[in-house]
Amino acid sequence: MTLAVYWPVTRCEFVNYDDPDYFTSNLQVQTGLTAPNIIWAFSTGRTGNWHPLTWLSLMLDATLFGQGPLGPHLTNLLLHAANTRLLFLLLRRLTAADWRSAFVAALFALHPLHVESVAWISERKDVLSTFFGLLSLWTYARYVEKSRVQSPKSKVFYGLALMFFVLCLMSKPMLVTLPFVMLLLDYWPLGRLSSVEHRASNVRRLVLEKWPFLMLSAASCIVTFIVQRKSGVMASLATVSMAGRMENSFVSYARYLGKTFWPTALANPYPLPGHWAAGLVIFSAVLVAGLSVAAVWLGRKLPFVPVGWFWFVGTLIPVIGLVQVGIQSMADRYTYVSLIGVFTILVWGLGAVCAHWRVPRSLIILLATTVLVAYAFRTRDQLRYWQNNETLFRHTLAVTENNWLAYNNLGTWLSKKGQITEAMECFHKSLQINPDDSDILYNLGNGYARLGDWNQAINNYQRALQIIPNQPDILDNLGFAFAARKQFAEAIACLEAALKLDPDSADAHNNLATVLFIQKRLDEAILHYREALRITPGDPQIYGNLGDALVKQGQLAEAVRCYQEALRLKPGDVKIQAKLQMLGAPGSN
Repeated sequence: MTLAVYWPVTRCEFVNYDDPDYFTSNLQVQTGLTAPNIIWAFSTGRTGNWHPLTWLSLMLDATLFGQGPLGPHLTNLLLHAANTRLLFLLLRRLTAADWRSAFVAALFALHPLHVESVAWISERKDVLSTFFGLLSLWTYARYVEKSRVQSPKSKVFYGLALMFFVLCLMSKPMLVTLPFVMLLLDYWPLGRLSSVEHRASNVRRLVLEKWPFLMLSAASCIVTFIVQRKSGVMASLATVSMAGRMENSFVSYARYLGKTFWPTALANPYPLPGHWAAGLVIFSAVLVAGLSVAAVWLGRKLPFVPVGWFWFVGTLIPVIGLVQVGIQSMADRYTYVSLIGVFTILVWGLGAVCAHWRVPRSLIILLATTVLVAYAFRTRDQLRYWQNNETLFRHTLAVTENNWLAYNNLGTWLSKKGQITEAMECFHKSLQINPDDSDILYNLGNGYARLGDWNQAINNYQRALQIIPNQPDILDNLGFAFAARKQFAEAIACLEAALKLDPDSADAHNNLATVLFIQKRLDEAILHYREALRITPGDPQIYGNLGDALVKQGQLAEAVRCYQEALRLKPGDVKIQAKLQMLGAPGSN
């Protein structure tokens, strides 16, 4: 069922929001599983996270399926299907309730809020960490079973639970709250706190039992904090005040609950407003507090209620916005694990109601089927928006307000499609909302460069560098713009600065080589062309440029080989054919 509903995701394209960092422009990922790339995966903090297993899984996709989107999408889908199966097995192991466990797993599989985690290649970390997290909980449940009969296998399962938790944190650090989920499961359904007279000692024993897990969570939090601060993705209190974060946290909890029951107007991203209306903040805070009190009160007779509620609240804490990372106010992907708690309350609660009122089994099946079919159709509908950048960001702009990032990303896509006028409109709208963003200014500069307005291009590149200095891509394009205005000294300075920051930028090597070629510094130009080809060996333009430089040096035989390789990579190139014909070389027809 999961595969059938989600199968259209295999036809989705990459999106220009995070996918370049995670896959399309990531040289280490694109070149697959190699020893240097594996070392890089464990040592990098790229994207503001330390998640080596996520990098390794994406490298494996590139190795097995190539550089297209089919492989990563298929892997995400298979992981989601596996997570659905694991959730069913976990709940059945914990409760021995087959149909209730199956219904929770089906809700997990088909809920539209989970489309983002599956359809977005960059969210590999989400489905992968959940896979290992559920394995950790399943082996923990087996450990509890074996420890009750004092089986030696209990230690094996405890070790496996710890190992899977490590793998979970190495995929995404969000599930640092998993030890607390284990404590909730100890209360229900495992019933390890049932003895009232010894409850305090039981709590101490169970917390001590989780000590290795808690230590791993603390270590993961420290590593994540350091990496995110170093990479600059963590917002400062000057940018988003603590009061603003608290307000957004309460509002986000309320919005997540609302979208759980009525999953419409789903977007990526949801922009973070300057402030929320006071009435909405008060309503949200009262709602969260009231539901928390109600969960505790109901827990005396319905223990699944506090377990499900605090599963939902607790697993969202790392991403609820108290530590603001990124520009979003909330995100569908953050509910991937958290909604399991809400689904558990709903299914077990409705089961209790149906049993009390003796609702006919046929009616229960009809209601359950109706809900699942409705979610399946809504999920299919949501998948349509993930087909490409245009469908995703036009939809996001239709259901959100003041979404500068969506305008910026849509403009980038339109620019690559050659729709420069509409792209520039998007960039200007984005800049009106967020006038101090270097990425928007950079894209605006690129748009002016496409239009041949080099003065405006240089002006926007320089403004972008004033906001965030030392950006290699901006320096590279600024150098190209200076070269277009024949300001070669400035161009060389910018391009050399770009290469100092990013020695593996093939584009910067190519641009610098071209400027050196114009200045007749042929030896240096050839060196940079060769370096560009080392980094990007399949670029026909660079082969053609290198051939031109070799012709000027009189190295005609090697120039012919370069032109022939360029023609092989780009068959039918008239200019290359003409150059080969002038040299009297084969392959010119």
